[in-house]
Amino acid sequence: WEFPFGQQPLVVVVAIFLLTFYVISQVFEIKMDANLGHIFARSALDAAARSTKPPRYKCGISKACPEKHFAFKMASGAANVVGPKICVEDNVLMSGVKNNVGRGINVALVNGKTGEPLDTKFFDMWGGDVAPFIEFLKSIQDGTIVLMGTYDDGATKLNEEARKLIAELGSTSITNLGFRDNWVFCGGKGIKTKSPFEQHIKNNKDTNKYEGWPEVVEMEGCIPQKQD
Repeated sequence: WEFPFGQQPLVVVVAIFLLTFYVISQVFEIKMDANLGHIFARSALDAAARSTKPPRYKCGISKACPEKHFAFKMASGAANVVGPKICVEDNVLMSGVKNNVGRGINVALVNGKTGEPLDTKFFDMWGGDVAPFIEFLKSIQDGTIVLMGTYDDGATKLNEEARKLIAELGSTSITNLGFRDNWVFCGGKGIKTKSPFEQHIKNNKDTNKYEGWPEVVEMEGCIPQKQD
């Protein structure tokens, strides 16, 4: 009993091919399983990250405001380099990016009933004139929310009349605001009490963060809606 010699090489080649195919398929299946496992693991991690991501509140404040309150966040200028920023109800009213801030006192007016922005202006209290600022303060209507922030120097040209008008909006620190102090304030025309929304840092060469200027002051909170 004999097998023809001519058929043996073919049998060996077929066997090697089948063995090679089997090994490759097994390796590919293992890699596929690993890749699928990695994909599913990443999907699970991404879903977990999304579920644990902290919620974002209006203007980026730390907690949600109660009903009938307006969220706000603001910061004074940084030295004479970065301008102040004022945000109300997730609407950035003034900032360096919007190119509507300037040296001195920056002011944003907001409707106390609706939260809608009314006006934004800045008044140079270093090289400018205080008279236009006084006229502006006198023109503010009752029920208007007033937000103010300094940039560079907001005090040199302030006189007693201007300080008194700002104090009537609810400010306590305005009487002590000095050269290159940093100050942010939120009050209102017709307010009957002093505002709790005010931050003030004195210009002091021993404690200044920047050469010639104190550190930035920031403030956030919830402004009560004006009721009829």
